[in-house]
Amino acid sequence: MDWRQPCTYMLASQKNGTLYVGVTSDLVKRIWQHKTHVAEGFSSRYHVHALVWYELHPTMESAITRGKTLKGWKRAWKIRLVEEVNPQWNDLYPTLL
Repeated sequence: MDWRQPCTYMLASQKNGTLYVGVTSDLVKRIWQHKTHVAEGFSSRYHVHALVWYELHPTMESAITRGKTLKGWKRAWKIRLVEEVNPQWNDLYPTLL
């Protein structure tokens, strides 16, 4: 599958750990950047690089809107969203390759 598509994603440091919400047009490349600390900032500083949830979008605009919405959500809501599709909090990155 071509992962160059607008996407909203969530990273975690561990199960129920620190969460990070992001938006990208190339999911594989962006997660690789997080994992290799090419992307400096929050995810690098707090070791948040396990891909635990993602959602593909038809447009970048809809991915950005969803990302902003998720960033405003309560932590418990984000945890529930992850656990609906990934109850073990597995790193989904290898499934993309």
